[in-house]
Amino acid sequence: MSEVLPSKSLYAKREPVYPKAVDGTFRRLKWLVMAVTLTIYYATPWLRWDRGPYAPDQAVLVDLAGRRFYMFGIEIWPHEFYYVAGLLIMAGIGLFLVTTVAGRAWCGYACPQTVWTDVYQHVERWIDGDRNAQIRLAKAPWSTSKITKRVAKHAVFIAIALATGGAWIFYFADAPTLFRDFVAGDAPFVAYATVGVLAGTTYLFGGFMREQVCIYMCPWPRIQTAMLDEKSLIVTYKDWRGEPRHRGTKKATLEDLKLGDCIDCNQCVAVCPTGIDIREGPQVGCITCALCIDACDKVMEQIGRPRGLIDYATLEDCRTEAAGGTPKPLLKTIFRPRTLIYFAFWAAIGLAMLFALGARTRIDMSVQQERNPIYVRLSDGHIRNSYTVKVRNMEARPRKVEIAMEGLPQAVTWTVDGSRETAGTSVPLDVPADSVAKLKLFVAAPEGGAAEEAFAFTVRSLDSEGETDRVDARFERPEAGQ
Repeated sequence: MSEVLPSKSLYAKREPVYPKAVDGTFRRLKWLVMAVTLTIYYATPWLRWDRGPYAPDQAVLVDLAGRRFYMFGIEIWPHEFYYVAGLLIMAGIGLFLVTTVAGRAWCGYACPQTVWTDVYQHVERWIDGDRNAQIRLAKAPWSTSKITKRVAKHAVFIAIALATGGAWIFYFADAPTLFRDFVAGDAPFVAYATVGVLAGTTYLFGGFMREQVCIYMCPWPRIQTAMLDEKSLIVTYKDWRGEPRHRGTKKATLEDLKLGDCIDCNQCVAVCPTGIDIREGPQVGCITCALCIDACDKVMEQIGRPRGLIDYATLEDCRTEAAGGTPKPLLKTIFRPRTLIYFAFWAAIGLAMLFALGARTRIDMSVQQERNPIYVRLSDGHIRNSYTVKVRNMEARPRKVEIAMEGLPQAVTWTVDGSRETAGTSVPLDVPADSVAKLKLFVAAPEGGAAEEAFAFTVRSLDSEGETDRVDARFERPEAGQ
C-alpha cells in the first residue's frame, strides 16, 4: 500500500512592507509629479470657462444628461465620440512610448495606484514614524497609544478616500451646485453610491493592498515585457561592479580583496515601496520608481565610492560598461528607430485630431424619409414625399438656418404646419443654442419622372459664418402606368 504524503500548501502569507523615507533626485521628482497630478485631479472641476449664456461654465464637464463633453474651449457631441477614441489611442501609444524609453516610469510616478499609495505611506510616517518605528509599533501589544495612532491614521485614510471619491463626481455635474446638494443630502442617489464605491476602493487599495495591486492585480507588468528590449532604460543593479558583497571593509582593501562596491546595507530594499530586492534583477514587482537609486547613491557617497551602483541603464549599456567600454549618450538611447516610430504614430493621431477639430463645422443635418406611406399623389397630379429633418446647432447661441433642396427640378417643399400655397424651394428654421431642432417636411414634384430620383437637402446658417451641410436623399414616385 503506497504511503500518502501530506499535501503542502502553496499559500504564502503577505509580508507587510514598511518603506523607509529617502531623499534624492527621484524622490523629489515623485513629490513634484504627486503635487501636479493631485492638484489637477482635485482642482479641475472647480475651474470656470465662459461659454456664453447658453452653455455650462465649468471648464471640464462630462454632461451625461445633455450628452456633451466639455474641455475648456472644446465641446464634444455624442456623434463625435471618435475624438475620445483618438485620445484613448494616443494614451495607449504614449504608454508604449514611455515604457520603451524608460520601462515602467508610468507605474513608478503617475499611476493613480502609485500616487495614492504614496500619499497613504506619507500619512503613515507622519503618524506612526518611519520604517523602524512602524515595525516596532506593529509588533507592540495593543495599548492606548497604539489604538490612538491606529484610529488617527485610518481616520485620515478615510478622509482622503472620501475626498478622492467626492472629487470624481464633480466632473459630471456643476461642482459648486453638486457640492451644496451633496452636503445637504439632496444629491441624487447615484452620487452617494459613486462616492461610496470610489472611497471604498481607494481606502482598500491605498491603505491595505498597496503593492499587491501592482504585483498581482495589474496586467501591465506582464504586458510591458513586450514593450521592453535591451535598449530600454530600466532601474538596474550593476552586479559586475557590486559583487562580491561585503560588510564594513575599508576602502583601501577593496581592490586588494577584489570585493565589490555593495556593502549589503539593504537600504535599496528598505526604501522600495513594493519590498523587492533590485539586486536580484528585473522583477514584476519593480515599478521603476528609482527610490533605490537615491538610497544607494547616498550610501556610495558615504563610503567614498562612485554613484550609480544602482542606476537607470539599458542592458546593452550594462554589457558595454562591464566590458570596460563607454555607454551610449542618453539622447542616442532615447531617440532610436523604435521610439521615433511610436512618437510618429502618436503625433500623427494628435495632429489629425487637431486638424479635424479646426475644420469641423458647428452645424449639421440628418434626414430620414418617411416610409408609411412612401408617396402620396396630390389632386393636381404632383407626387409628395415626407421627410424628417434634424438640424444640430453646436454653437452656444441660437442660430437661424435655411433648409433647401438641390437636384430635384420643379420641386417645392413646405413644413407639416404650413400649406402648399406657401411652398417654395427652401424653408427657414430657428435652432436653439446647443441643441437639435426637428422638422417634418413635405416635398412635392411633378409626376412623370424616374421612379426613384436622387437629390439632396442642404442647410445653411444665415449668420456671418454661413456654415453649410449637405445630405443625400431620394424622391420616390409610382412606376409608370400605376
